[in-house]
This record gives sequence, C-alpha cells and structure tokens, in this order.
Amino acid sequence: MDNYGLFTKTISLDHLGIKDANVKYQLSPDELHNITIEKGQGVESSTGALAINTGEFTGRSPQDRFIVKDSITEDKVWWGNVNLPFDSDKFKALYDKVTAYLSGKEVYVRDSYVCADSNYRMNVRVVTEFSWSNLFCYNMFLRPEESELENFTPEWHVLCAPGFKADPAVDGTRQHNFAILDFTRKIALIGGTGYTGEMKKGIFSALNFILPVYKNTLPMHCSANVGENGDTAVFFGLSGTGKTTLSADPQRKLIGDDEHGWTNENTVFNFEGGCYAKVINLTEENEPDIFRAIKRGAILENVIFKEGTNEVDFEDISITQNTRVSYPIYHIDNIQPDSIGKNPKNIFFLSADSFGILPPISKLTPGQAAYYFISGYTAKVAGTEAGVNEPQPNFSACFGAPFMPLHPAKYAEMLSKKMKDAGVNVWLINTGWTGGPYGVGHRMKLKYTRAMITAALNGELDNVEYKQHVVFGLAKPQSCPGVPAEILNPRNTWEDKEAYDAKALELAEAFRKNFAKFEEFANEEIMAGGPLA
Repeated sequence: MDNYGLFTKTISLDHLGIKDANVKYQLSPDELHNITIEKGQGVESSTGALAINTGEFTGRSPQDRFIVKDSITEDKVWWGNVNLPFDSDKFKALYDKVTAYLSGKEVYVRDSYVCADSNYRMNVRVVTEFSWSNLFCYNMFLRPEESELENFTPEWHVLCAPGFKADPAVDGTRQHNFAILDFTRKIALIGGTGYTGEMKKGIFSALNFILPVYKNTLPMHCSANVGENGDTAVFFGLSGTGKTTLSADPQRKLIGDDEHGWTNENTVFNFEGGCYAKVINLTEENEPDIFRAIKRGAILENVIFKEGTNEVDFEDISITQNTRVSYPIYHIDNIQPDSIGKNPKNIFFLSADSFGILPPISKLTPGQAAYYFISGYTAKVAGTEAGVNEPQPNFSACFGAPFMPLHPAKYAEMLSKKMKDAGVNVWLINTGWTGGPYGVGHRMKLKYTRAMITAALNGELDNVEYKQHVVFGLAKPQSCPGVPAEILNPRNTWEDKEAYDAKALELAEAFRKNFAKFEEFANEEIMAGGPLA
C-alpha cells in the first residue's frame, strides 16, 4: 500500500474491513489543499483558503442521526425524536457495506485526538473518502506531535464515505444519508452526506455521553475565553446566537469556540483544535479575528464568489444560509496556548430572540440559570427553513439537544452544582432583535452586546440598579457603560407597547409549554425560575 505525507508510519486498514486501499496517511494541510484542487473538488479563494461545496447536504440532518441501541446505551441514552435508536445487527451489516465500498479506493487517514486536557484525551483515527474531509478533521480535531504517531493507538474511529448511499428498505436508515454512533464498537459511521460537520458532531456527541457517564465531567456546547487575570468566561448558545463571534475577543484569549468540558479539578478544556464559524454577512469590521483566519489552511463551505473573481461574497446565500469556514485555532492570534482555563467566573446564555422580547442582558438566579439552561431558547428567523415565514421559538435543551445522548436533567444537575460550587455569575444575553420583532425592529448592535458582556466581566454591573421584567422575572440592569439606557428595557424600544405585552405573554406560554416535559425532573427552585406571568 502507499503512504504519503510527513510521516512514514505504515497504516493498514484491514482490521477495519477496508481492503487494498490506497492509503494516504497524515497528509499536511498543503497536500490536502492541493489534491482537492487537482481533483476539481475545490477552488482557492482570494485569501488562499480552500472553497468547497458539500453537495446535497449543506447542514446536519438530525433525523438521520442514530445511536446503536445495545447493552451500553439501552438504559442510559434518552431515546426519542433526538436520539434515534439503531439496531446493532443492522449497523454491522451497513458498516460492512461501507468498508467494502471504501476497499480498493484512495482513502485519507488521519490520526488525531480530542480533549485538550491530557487526563481526558481520546485518540481518534479518521478515514475519509475525500481529501477535503480529511483537511477539515486536521483543522477541527487536536493534532498529535510527530513523536506521538509512532505508537498511536486509536480508541475511536470515524469512517466518512459521502459517495456511499444507503438503501433505507434494507439498511434500516430513513433515507440514503446517515450518521450513526456505535459505543460498543467505538465507531462513528457517516455516509451519503458531504457535510463535514457530521464528523465533528459525531465525535463530540460521543464525548457528551462518555464524559458524564465515565469521567464525571460536564460536557458543554459553548465557547470559552480567559482574561488577563485568568478569569474564564463561558458562552452557551445555539447556532447563530454568537458563540464564536463573542468569544473571539481581542482583550481575552480564546480557549475554544464550540465544545468544552468542565472537570472536577476545576478546569475548563477545549474538546477540539479549531473553529467552525458561520460566515453569512461576515465583515472584517464586525468580526476581525474570524475574517483574518480565512487564509491558506482554512476551508470555506458552500460560499459564492463575486462574479468574475475568486473573492467570496459573504452576503450571497444562494446555496445556503449555513455558509461556514473551518480553520485551526492557531489561525487566531490571541489564543490560550494549552486550550485550558480555570473555573469560570461568568457564564453567558446567548439567545437570538427574533421576537424582540427578552432584555439584551439579564442577571439570573440559580433557579433561573437551571431553567434557561434546560430550555435552551433561541428563535428561528423567517426564511431560515422551509415553511418558516415568521419568527418561531426554538428550544434545544442544554443549548445543544441534537448532540446530547443523556437526559437534559443529567447535564442540568451537573451544571447547577458546578455553578453553585464555583460561585459563578450567570447572564442571559439577547443577541436578537430590539425595537420590535424580526421584520419590524432590528438586530441588536454587536458593539452594544460586546459592551454589555465586557461590563459584566469587569464587574461594572455588580452595583447598578436592577428592575424585574414583569413577565419573565429577569433582573435587568438600568445602566451599562457604552450602552444607551433606553435599550436595556426592551418594552421601551417598541413603538406599540401593547403589542410588546401581548407578544411577551405569548413567548412566556411557549416557554411553559416546552418545559412541561421536564417538570417531573425539576425542583421548586428551578420551576420558580420560569416566567412569572
């Protein structure tokens, strides 16, 4: 077999069932970049980044994500419309089909690991059909030193075959694409989709099971950074709420932008080795760190070039609104070298409320913190999905339900205990609309959101006056440095105050309706953290 790249270690995939493959092992980013272009699968942009098209799927497909139901998972996974069960024998048969499909092909193999804290490190070997999929894994997973590769032993494997299509009638899938986790075999099997995020989220979903069950460590769908004095801040939020943007702060060192663990040793560590950021409407002025990270080694997904050029038009969403870039974390100048921080002093829950109801910043009680964490609220904007013609509330437990195999109460219990033990300040930030709902008001200015977060981090909101939101019971500061006082009370920004009141009650009812399925697991303190009216 052939082996390429900086390392000469011989790799056999026979034990995986992949026979006679032309193995390209541990290729450098430059090699993978060049191969992608040579094969006509990508184009180099004006900044040197590789631009590729992921094909039919430009985002994750939640209804095609499965977990094998077996002795490990049967009594632990929270089965339902998020965690869909898959038969173990069906998995084995489908796995054999995928490995037969990859046999005899040119495949790209990368040894990597996840979890920056060495006490929690998990080695991962990735086998991909396409060179650019392998480059994505170079960017997103942690990169072993050359000396570590000689005796590298993978604990988990990722097999990614976008060109293989399942037969639902035979294979037990919903349609021809699938992403399946098998905790007994320790395999993430992906087929029928080129969307790279399935690989990242597959492994991190596995960690969201492994860490709390076996390591007593809380996994978090969040970004994190650290200040000059060593104070860690954590930002929870769903896609599009600002996790990546707000954690990329020139005054603070970035730990990571999406997935972290919070240990009993009072540390917060990054799962990954890179960032996967949305680039819709990206500008250097608003997001300089992300903008400047888009250079050689980065991968742009599903973007469009300005006519007659190879310059990206970040406003063009003709392929998808989910345009993205992946890059290794070292493309950001101001990073925490070991990707580890101490216990957080401040936690921010980010919600892009397109109804324009929630205050731009609120300080939460412990009960409210647990309630809003379990709720995981943001709002879908009209046009983001087929059939969404006006803002709709979107609840995703723990700000990451699609990636959480356990019951949300498990993660909430762990977070609540850690917050109380560490004496953390918890804030709810509305990065969404002010002055009215989507279509009437406007998105909160990024400079104001940054100013509010900076004030919270610097303790400048500790001794200001607060007033309680009449419907939600949230404590709203009445002043904040760098922010006009009138926007701190969202009702004041609406021209039609009665319309605000009606919409606030409507949103509160949506919260209660969503939380009903968690009530049996919530104590009085958590229940009291919900809306008042």
